[in-house]
Amino acid sequence: MKFGTKVIHSGLITDPSTGAIITPIYQTSTYVQKKPGDNMGYEYSRTANPTRTALEKNIAALENGKYSICYSSGMGAADAIIKLLKPGDTIVANKDIYGGTYRMFEKVFSKFNLNFEYSDLTEEDNLHNTITKKTKLVWIETPSNPLMSIIDIRAIKKHISTHCPHKVLLVIDNTFATPVLQNPLEFGADIVLHSVTKYLGGHSDLVMGALITNAKSVYDQLFLITKSCGAVPGPMDCFLALRGIKTLNIRMLKHCENAEKINHFLSKIDKVDKIYWPGRKEHKNYKVAKQQMKNFGGMISFTLKSNSFQDAITFISNTKLFKLAESLGGVESLISHPASMTHASIPKEEREKNNLSDSLIRISVGIEDYKDLIDDLNNAFNRIKA
Repeated sequence: MKFGTKVIHSGLITDPSTGAIITPIYQTSTYVQKKPGDNMGYEYSRTANPTRTALEKNIAALENGKYSICYSSGMGAADAIIKLLKPGDTIVANKDIYGGTYRMFEKVFSKFNLNFEYSDLTEEDNLHNTITKKTKLVWIETPSNPLMSIIDIRAIKKHISTHCPHKVLLVIDNTFATPVLQNPLEFGADIVLHSVTKYLGGHSDLVMGALITNAKSVYDQLFLITKSCGAVPGPMDCFLALRGIKTLNIRMLKHCENAEKINHFLSKIDKVDKIYWPGRKEHKNYKVAKQQMKNFGGMISFTLKSNSFQDAITFISNTKLFKLAESLGGVESLISHPASMTHASIPKEEREKNNLSDSLIRISVGIEDYKDLIDDLNNAFNRIKA
């Protein structure tokens, strides 16, 4: 089944009682049993819910995976992964991960004797220098948030397989690429993570996360954690996610098309210094992105030549179509300032070491007419003093 068909049909079964073509919202917490253990596959909605089951099957199919579990947020999904580990274990992550992930690692799980190491994993040798016998998990965002770093998943997996005699899980956060552009399980990932809030939902009207794996042993452990700890989404959000996914394929095509136009526009603006977008031939790992991804995505970051915090604030405060807001991946264009928003939890000295400057601006390119988006950005640039 081709991807454009999968998004519409995978995991979905016509409602047997009514023939409804759309999966119903099973707004129920519990289910009638004929006798203890004799049920129709459902007992209690923390464990499973029919609307959620349909969504999980759908998302698994999109990533060419066997198993999927949905969560009440992307961070809820991330939390479940870390609970696979034991005190004393080490996690290696790329150095420019999402600020919320960094906060969870350092402010929550470091208290439980879990160790976190950060490295520039765009260079395979850096993994070799970081990984030890205590390393039990490698955590990668590609493209990363917000610098759009591209990491070669195959190379990282090969390195783990070659140099690690013990089991090391490879986790890929695929939120920015989506299953439309990249399928990490095919490159050797053990677990794929999505903030469904973003592109999969696509309409800025839900908060959700998802994990996908091909390993039953990993799935069983995650299912136990999820059932026990309870970070599950409600049926209404699952319904909205199923609705959003139906247009994922065509939306991503437009996101990518618009991003390419805006990259070209930014390239001609004198006030812009660096542009971070995987589709630029100047991008450090452009060749890897071209091989690993089907297109380059709708996320772009850039810095200002002035490197001024105030200029960045002036710019993001004067766009009209690009709404100043957290999050990304909706049909509408959004703009944000990582240093004071999504990555504010990372200490300033750490941000600067990782090129997260005070003038860095991140845009989530929507599916509006690209000419209107360019006009909006141009007007904001005109508000910055030369």
